[in-house]
Amino acid sequence: MLSEEEIILAITNGENQAASVVDFRNQELKKRSLAINQKSPQIATLDIQKIDIELAEALGPESRDLLVAEGDSWFDYPFHDILRFLEDEHGYDIESVAQKGDRVEDMAYSGGQIEEFTRRIEKILRKGIVPRAILLSGGGNDVAGKEFATLLNHKSSAIPGLNNAVVDGIINERIRLSYLTIISKVTAICKLRIGHPVPIILHGYDYPIPDGRGFLGGWWFLPGPWFEPGFREKGYAQIQERIDIVKNLINIFNSMLQEVSSRPEFNHVRYLDLRGTLSTSDNYRDDWANELHPTSDGFKRVTDKFAQVLDTFL
Repeated sequence: MLSEEEIILAITNGENQAASVVDFRNQELKKRSLAINQKSPQIATLDIQKIDIELAEALGPESRDLLVAEGDSWFDYPFHDILRFLEDEHGYDIESVAQKGDRVEDMAYSGGQIEEFTRRIEKILRKGIVPRAILLSGGGNDVAGKEFATLLNHKSSAIPGLNNAVVDGIINERIRLSYLTIISKVTAICKLRIGHPVPIILHGYDYPIPDGRGFLGGWWFLPGPWFEPGFREKGYAQIQERIDIVKNLINIFNSMLQEVSSRPEFNHVRYLDLRGTLSTSDNYRDDWANELHPTSDGFKRVTDKFAQVLDTFL
């Protein structure tokens, strides 16, 4: 478990990264301002007669309820994900820097992501809009996939199941440090650009079923499965023992997020518990498209919970 000193160092690290990015962006904004001033002052006007009226009505007005998102495939999934349903079914506009496959460490320590996040905040502010909330999603790629086997003791060992020391090091140290850094960076960026923190929503994952299914089956170059190879390597053949182990892992991950969000420095942060949202019974395939991602209907149910939390910010 991290010490309080290590936690403060992670938060300070995030704040320092934010200050460096803002300094860089300030220089870039000066260049932008100069370029705009050197252009012709003429502004292109829209010929309303050339617009398809039905299309214009379908597009609707720009929403003042704007969200900024950073995360992984739950925010960046083909055909349907949380962000798409927040826009299409709940009326939010969203600026996203989410990338499927990203690890939490990528988000925390890759300078390019936070610079792009800052650019999106600046674009929003130019429209005279302050975002309703920041959405953060991540962690699945840090524990699933090729690394998953390292979390397991062999079934034939004296202590089968999760290797508690490894899991603690990855979730309660590595991923926790990453989240502390991300949240402090995002918070500092908002303070420096907007003048105050913006509410942040971070979510845990529901209980997936490790049945060996990848994206569209996971054959050839398609991603997945993310759990089955590790279970097979460590001798776990029964589906129920696999389910129990993954459920334990998800509970540990959610507990870590809940503790991070409850820190006094983060009273603008809300943790969204999604456990129990999706089915784990015989009809689980109606909710789970594969070992890691919901179906369209599953994503809709998850998104409804996001919308409920966002409504509290009204």
